[in-house]
Amino acid sequence: MTVNAGVIMRAWYDVLGMPGSGGIELAEFFESVDHLDALIEKEMESGMPSERILLAGFSQGGAISLHTGLTYGKHLAGILALSTYLPTADKLAEQTSLVNKDIPIMMAHGTMDPVIPMAHALRTKHALRRLGYEIIWHEYPIMHGVCAEEIRDITAWLLKIFHHESGL
Repeated sequence: MTVNAGVIMRAWYDVLGMPGSGGIELAEFFESVDHLDALIEKEMESGMPSERILLAGFSQGGAISLHTGLTYGKHLAGILALSTYLPTADKLAEQTSLVNKDIPIMMAHGTMDPVIPMAHALRTKHALRRLGYEIIWHEYPIMHGVCAEEIRDITAWLLKIFHHESGL
């Protein structure tokens, strides 16, 4: 990971500098998006309807989930994006899928996050709202992690999404 002095670590894509300063390795980002697309397709081939598939991710996984869900060509159940931002938000308008224009999206972020500053998450939220997406937004007084209150909010949101999707 370039941003971490080249330390070998798990990542969806290389980050060349802090968000907003160094950018990302776009080819790796889109390779990960393609990988998630393929996972969705595999689930549908096994019989899972796309409308029952919800994408969820934390940090880089949230960025991949957001981009994939907003550009995917079949209706999905929703997107859960935690402690993240969308590095492709400025180019998203040309790539969004009309099929998922009303996809439920929940974003949550720690107000003290040193890895992905709150300002970058807020820019993503505002960019998506300008594109017409409704964002359920939560902030928590935490760093780059998840807290019990967040788990409760996620649970309530998931129950609402899948209760609605099941027609109950």
